[in-house]
Amino acid sequence: MPTDTLPRQLSRTRRFTLGAPARPAVSADGATVLFLRSRAGDDPLSCLWALDTATGAERLLVDPAALGGPGGELPEAERVRRERARVLTTGITAFTTDATGRLAAFALDGALWLADTTDDTTDDTTDGSVRRVPTATAVYDPRLDPAGRRIAYVGDGALRVVGTDGADDRALAAPEHDEVTYGVADHVAAESMYRTRGHWWSPDGTGLLVARVDNRPLARLHLADPANPQQRPRVIRYPLAGTANADVSLRLLGLDGTTTEVRWDRAGYEYLAAAGWDAHGPYAAVQTRDQRTVLVLAVDPADGGTRTLAEQHDEHWVELVPGLPVRTAGGALAGSADDGDTRRLTIDGRPVTPAGLQLREVLGTDGEQVLFTATEEPVETHLWSYGPATGLRRLSDGPGLHTGVRRGGTLLLTTREPGAPAGRTTVRRDGGPAHPVTSYAQVPVLTARPELLRLGPRELRAALFLPAGHRPEDGPLPVLVDPYGGPAMQKVTTGGAWSDLVSQWFADQGFAVLAVDGRGTPGRGPRWDKSVSGDKAGPALDDQVEGLHEAARLRPGLLDLGRVAIRGWSYGGYLAALAVLRRPDVFHAAVAGAAPTDQRLYDTHWQERFLGHPDEHPERYDACSLTGDAPGLRRPLLLVHGLADDNVLPVHALRLSAALLAAGRPHEVLPLSGTTHTPADEVVAENLHHHQLDFLRRSLALR
Repeated sequence: MPTDTLPRQLSRTRRFTLGAPARPAVSADGATVLFLRSRAGDDPLSCLWALDTATGAERLLVDPAALGGPGGELPEAERVRRERARVLTTGITAFTTDATGRLAAFALDGALWLADTTDDTTDDTTDGSVRRVPTATAVYDPRLDPAGRRIAYVGDGALRVVGTDGADDRALAAPEHDEVTYGVADHVAAESMYRTRGHWWSPDGTGLLVARVDNRPLARLHLADPANPQQRPRVIRYPLAGTANADVSLRLLGLDGTTTEVRWDRAGYEYLAAAGWDAHGPYAAVQTRDQRTVLVLAVDPADGGTRTLAEQHDEHWVELVPGLPVRTAGGALAGSADDGDTRRLTIDGRPVTPAGLQLREVLGTDGEQVLFTATEEPVETHLWSYGPATGLRRLSDGPGLHTGVRRGGTLLLTTREPGAPAGRTTVRRDGGPAHPVTSYAQVPVLTARPELLRLGPRELRAALFLPAGHRPEDGPLPVLVDPYGGPAMQKVTTGGAWSDLVSQWFADQGFAVLAVDGRGTPGRGPRWDKSVSGDKAGPALDDQVEGLHEAARLRPGLLDLGRVAIRGWSYGGYLAALAVLRRPDVFHAAVAGAAPTDQRLYDTHWQERFLGHPDEHPERYDACSLTGDAPGLRRPLLLVHGLADDNVLPVHALRLSAALLAAGRPHEVLPLSGTTHTPADEVVAENLHHHQLDFLRRSLALR
């Protein structure tokens, strides 16, 4: 292990994702697991590997370096996909297989490749079992048909198919305008609905269900790079809250050239939340603009007509659970229901999980079994299965965040636990011995030592980090509150996340660091989730204040409440800025990174879920936006923002800064040139931590 600081190691390892197995897929017979992994914990080039589940033996299937990549220019749609999915690696970042798992297709720098996963003659240089499939255009999101005869892909906005032998490359649907695409997920689907796909094969490989996205109704925005003024601004189509969404529809495309539009009330249900095609036919889930109703529709492949399989209503919003809807082999429909204070798994509308077990994600089906993750205690997430013959079973043990894949009698289990931010993965076939999947991820240079707490009458889950070797007689410590605090993410878990290491690093610089998961954060049930309905600011900020004061009460003499700072990124950055603007009596300095400070400048699906339509509830948007608070700033505030961020646009930081300047309120702004929502450049990512530390020390008058 080289001598590293934690910020340097964190950036070099891309948050400890490099070298760790990712995106596993199990073959139909359960004999093979395919997965992606780079060769080392600081190597960003992801390769395709195979593991024999009987012996645990691993072999390299595809090394992108041997294929001459990466190095070419990514198609724009692929660049956007990686940004939406927060992909931090290069090389092979996704792959798809036929129904058996024998063939795997992937894109590399816009080129299409096909690998025979059963050929055991490959070596480190890759041989003839991996071959390039010639295509008419650059390739985005290639998908093998279940029979392994053809590959569907997106090229220049068209949905195309090509034979696995490279023959008969043709467009099944071509865009009618340069802002129309076929086979690609729209912005809000990929960013806010968990749907990153835009085309789905029929089980027999004779047709596809394809999303058509017309972006012309969207607001036209321009994202410039001030560090490169010779370049034209990038034009992006963005669904600002209260404005028009993309026009999203579905087509059934036959290989014989037929096209059939799928019919539903698109004016009433404008969001395409999910879609697919299984042995029982094509299906879709659609949602109203106010997000209070979701329909699951069966699609007639002959004429595109639809009928309702399930309907779900909620007075606030229907929560979209990742992986739903899905059907078992026998056709039973898996769904979810918010029942009192529990989000439950349902089968054909009947709840099959008990009160108190919170459904988090459905991972797939295997026969009549449904595999899913769920939470009993908010700091842990376990892997579960349900089947009519076996009932409900928990498949994971011990603290941490557990997830997995099961198919053909093989279970792959991945566990993130304290001290292992990359996680550990094991494979077990038909009750045989468990085999570890090798991880080359680096071991962190420091160990996070959080003390997990329950604070106040709401039993807020919190983690307290102290400097290594700190003793009570050393006196009270300045406090750094380090939350996310919003609906998208928990920070307080036993999963040993990379963010715990960052909190510990700041603690080791002389702070007591406190992370609090307040109302709206996942894992506590529907009432907890929806307690922020109509107000994204008040409950979240109140819970940070309550958590801070309760922690000080529980640990008397440890926390210096006269020196309290707060830092965060994205929603956490918003919460940090909110804290110093509205509670300067509690918070004495803030670092706000990539903060969505103007609620009207974020996307429709996410923002309207919590605040409603801005034309109907302008007061909510005003109350939760920060520019109006600018004249009241009297504490040090550092705004950090990537100038290439097309998720939380740089205008958020710039407008707040302008309002602060107009009000005569001193503050600092750190613009990150060429940086998106997730800083990826090693130097930038490392030095950003040191810059924050210097600001916090100056602002709290620390040595």
